[in-house]
Amino acid sequence: METVDNIQEAVEILQQLGLKEYEAQCFVGLSQVPSATAKKISEITDVPRTRVYDAVRVLESKGLVEIQHSSPQRFRAVSLSEATETLRDQYDARVDRLHDALDSIQMDTDADESSIQEIWSMTGSTAIEQRTNTLLSQAETEIVFVIADESLFTDPLVAKLNETDQEVDLLVGAASESVRTHVQDVIPRATTFVSGLEWLQEDDANTDETAIGRLVLVDRSTILVSSIVPSTGEEQAIFGEGFGNGLVVIARRLMSQGQFTADN
Repeated sequence: METVDNIQEAVEILQQLGLKEYEAQCFVGLSQVPSATAKKISEITDVPRTRVYDAVRVLESKGLVEIQHSSPQRFRAVSLSEATETLRDQYDARVDRLHDALDSIQMDTDADESSIQEIWSMTGSTAIEQRTNTLLSQAETEIVFVIADESLFTDPLVAKLNETDQEVDLLVGAASESVRTHVQDVIPRATTFVSGLEWLQEDDANTDETAIGRLVLVDRSTILVSSIVPSTGEEQAIFGEGFGNGLVVIARRLMSQGQFTADN
């Protein structure tokens, strides 16, 4: 990546973290020199000189810039490690305030429909991994996790499965015997099985058909099923809640094929 691209990316990220455009540009400009006057900052960043003073005062109040009260005044950015730590603390504080604000909002339960028969969708591995982790943490009696796409069986997932409550039955299915053996090695407490669901794997490696990624069944009442889009590698998922949910019932019966095989 060229220097100009790095500068632009840094400015954009700082704006995403809450700085205004001129503030972000001034901080990035100061990061390129030991110190500078307002005139020099303006030359480096193209921020109007009259706006530089306002921007650096805001940056000083945020703990990102130091001011030398000479004539003319000179400014310098704090160290990279100090700046990133300060920004991280401020970002975390904002997230905490957001959580408290949303948590304090009274939900209109009268307008809420029954949660017994629900199916929801989501897109993106990050969001799906987070939802998967949440479901695993909420398990009280049983987790059934079927791995259809080996690329999704990551170290963080292994760690999360190993962290699940020891009182919760953990069953992990794989699409092949080799993967099942690997699962047993890295998650010793799990009951492993070959899923027995041949449709989880596609014989034609060049197929354009969407492939199943992961199946998660928690406490026999909540199910998450994801798929991988071949053209983009993007993961998409649907999940349903409620013991009587048709999706859950079907998933339980399909997934039980592998469990029965493992038990016999």
